[in-house]
Amino acid sequence: MGLFLRSWAALREAVDGVADVDFGRDSGCRGWLVRDLVCHLVIDAQDVLITLVTPAAGEPTADAASYWNVGDQPPSGEDPLDALVVRLAAAYEDPGLLRFHLDDVGSAAGRAAELADPGLRVVTQDKVLTVADYLTAYVLEWTLHHLDLIAHLPDAPPPPPEGLARSRALLEQIAGFVFPASFTDRDALLVGTGRRAPTPAERAELGAPAARLPFVLG
Repeated sequence: MGLFLRSWAALREAVDGVADVDFGRDSGCRGWLVRDLVCHLVIDAQDVLITLVTPAAGEPTADAASYWNVGDQPPSGEDPLDALVVRLAAAYEDPGLLRFHLDDVGSAAGRAAELADPGLRVVTQDKVLTVADYLTAYVLEWTLHHLDLIAHLPDAPPPPPEGLARSRALLEQIAGFVFPASFTDRDALLVGTGRRAPTPAERAELGAPAARLPFVLG
């Protein structure tokens, strides 16, 4: 829960520091500008709020790793929800309004997470999991999107090191193999999720698992 809060606070702080002109830059999400990514974060924050007040009576059916649906094709931008995000982001026009909405809804999501019982069972996407597992899954979400946010903003602050490390460990659990120790946490996440292609040297180090890349999380 603490790592969720630190990762989320760091991401929101990074968004707050993005200059207006940079909202029109490409993000690390294929087909999305920075403004589109920030709009997606608003929707993410709404999802957190909804999930934390949607208790479930049954036994957990998923944990932080199995929460994720895994594909092998990066988003094309043709998904109706992805397209809607782009239209919503453009409607804001003023980046300050988008920052304000993220701070407003994002702060509420953070408070809700801080107050939630880690053992409470909640339901989302037809899956039942504990709040602790749900928030752990979102550490990976926040960390990946933090990397997306700063992909073309070299002076922006990176995700917290502990968030990178936990996200790498969770991705390795999802993937079923451990990335070589020579990979930084950041590189393991970027290569593992298809945000960049492995170099020839990295592919050689990965060996047989390289053929299974990328792990596209949804």
